[in-house]
Amino acid sequence: MTRLSDIIEQFIKDMLDDKNDKELMIQRNELANYFSCAPSQINYVLTTRFTTDRGYYIESRRGGGGYIVIKRIEHGKGKNLLDILVEKIGDSITYDRAHQIIEGLCESEVITDREAAIMKIAVNDRTLLHYDNRNALRADILKGMIMVICQK
Repeated sequence: MTRLSDIIEQFIKDMLDDKNDKELMIQRNELANYFSCAPSQINYVLTTRFTTDRGYYIESRRGGGGYIVIKRIEHGKGKNLLDILVEKIGDSITYDRAHQIIEGLCESEVITDREAAIMKIAVNDRTLLHYDNRNALRADILKGMIMVICQK
């Protein structure tokens, strides 16, 4: 059974795709009414599913009923993307954050589903089981993979 959060996320992504635009302006209350849910449910979806790690930027604007602007960050392959990701990864990264970055690369079609699966396995806690500082090692592995991808 599909959860309401998944349905809302897909609805917003479909709206972005339909507009074929990098930006979507929505009113949180109208969206909540459409899905017969609390506005906090919309906030939850926006804050967990539309993160910068996944290639989105959210702006909240007040006045005139208030609205939210969702911007899709288009990553081109190259140094710009590499710089952004290396900064975001830093010297240490958790598996969840690494997973979000990989998913964002996949959604932006920078990497394929197969490449994403390989990357996820490489940075998985089970793969790094015998290392003391997994998050630092994970960061180094992820940055190395992304450097290779950006040089395609």
